[in-house]
Amino acid sequence: MPQRASTLAPFRHPTFRALWIATLVSNLGGLIQGVGAGWMMTTISDSHSMVALVQGATTLPIMLFSLASGALADNFDRRRIMLFAQIMMMVVSVALAAIAYQGWITPWLLLAFTFLLGCGTALHNPPWQASVGDIVPREDLPAAVTLNSMGFNLMRSVGPAVGGIIVATAGVAAAFLANAVSYITLIAALWRWKPVYPPRALPRESFLSAMSAGLRYVSMSPNLLIVMFRAWLFGIAAISSLALLPLVARELVGGGALTYGGLLGAFGVGAILGGFINGIVRERFSNEWIVRLACIGFGLSNILVALSSNVWLSHLLLLPAGACWVFALSLFNVTVQLSTPRWVVARALSLYQTATFGGMAMGSWLWGAAADASGPATALIVSGAVLIASVAVGLWHRLPEFGALNLDPLDQFREPELRLDLKARSGPIMIMVDYTIAQENVPAFLAAMTARRRIRIRDGARQWALLRDLENPEVWTESYHVPTWIEYLRHNQRRTQADAEVNEALQKLHKGPARPRVHRMIERQTVPVSDDMPLKGTPDIL
Repeated sequence: MPQRASTLAPFRHPTFRALWIATLVSNLGGLIQGVGAGWMMTTISDSHSMVALVQGATTLPIMLFSLASGALADNFDRRRIMLFAQIMMMVVSVALAAIAYQGWITPWLLLAFTFLLGCGTALHNPPWQASVGDIVPREDLPAAVTLNSMGFNLMRSVGPAVGGIIVATAGVAAAFLANAVSYITLIAALWRWKPVYPPRALPRESFLSAMSAGLRYVSMSPNLLIVMFRAWLFGIAAISSLALLPLVARELVGGGALTYGGLLGAFGVGAILGGFINGIVRERFSNEWIVRLACIGFGLSNILVALSSNVWLSHLLLLPAGACWVFALSLFNVTVQLSTPRWVVARALSLYQTATFGGMAMGSWLWGAAADASGPATALIVSGAVLIASVAVGLWHRLPEFGALNLDPLDQFREPELRLDLKARSGPIMIMVDYTIAQENVPAFLAAMTARRRIRIRDGARQWALLRDLENPEVWTESYHVPTWIEYLRHNQRRTQADAEVNEALQKLHKGPARPRVHRMIERQTVPVSDDMPLKGTPDIL
């Protein structure tokens, strides 16, 4: 586990500090907009489900489009992607303010605009979260992720109250306009930021190929799958508190827009307090125990809020919920970042967001339907019980400790000298690696090959197979395919320092003074001679 740094350590980096402050202002506007949208829905619709779907419309686009954004962020200029997203959201917010001012807003139109703002968030979040690892050093990354969460929740502690005041005094159109103005600060900060990205040794991946590579990497990484499953489960149950909070304010404690803003603010204050003690908690407890405590604390908070009819007591009961929210979600985020190499980190983060916000979108609908059927108090009690019961999942799917693997590039591969004049798109390419293994070492060899298979497929190999010579049983051949020569080079550049352990184990098991023999071949069916690759230094055969 990385050594714990001060929570404020990332502020030593001017770029992070400037973007963090600008994001703070943007988050303030977003929370004001959220209060306006949530409260407006309670005034134009009598359906509890429609109120809960305001939260769902915000989170659903993140579930649907984050992977596409992650693929873009890993292959293009992240700063430009973030700029486009912020400008798009500003335009949508201006349009929403104008329509609300004219009195043309309807429940479904409000959900449509909320969905578009969620699309902008889906486009912005993966490049921003991946950029944090580029802006601050690895040892400051956990603190930087916590500060981002604290910054959002700092605004959550004041933004909803400000939003409630704006809605109560100037109307929801003014709240939407305030959100539009808030984007200007972040757009200006992104415009001034001039990141220097390392030069690319290989061409960019195609868009669909990049998305496929991200899915493949995560699907072949057991630790990442566990984190995303636990984040999905937490999102389903924990979103109940935020999705039903307008109904808590109106029906359980008998308040209005200001009460709703105050309850959101109390949740945010709890999250800030959780952020300040987050480093101490991580130092004293394992990742699994932090998530268990977060689920239990959040679940108890939900149950007690459901039973409370006192507005001030409900404010106090939301403090631990906010702290537990930060404990769990910042832990999930850091674990993904420190368990993923840089070449695919934005895609891994996007899939983490897809899982988390997909759970939240599902939970928003689920608990809204439950509130329609049995009332918001019952829905909160059931969701709290689900959170507490989810602790048992850790018995089978325990969270990994982050930072246990060295995912820096191995950087040992050198492009071989070829006799054929291959192009980047030439292929398919078949690779065969010959090993000589003594019979007594076969069990250890097969165990190492199981790990090798996962690594190969994770990094882009196809049709992986392990063959044994029938006439000489000590000879084993590993084979796999890649679509093109450039994909073979990309495949080898993706190896990490952690993968070297498997390579070293196989080298030790191989008999003989020479290293295992590698055959690199291009596949050919019966084709015209003119379609073949010419030898280097010779004229093409016509």
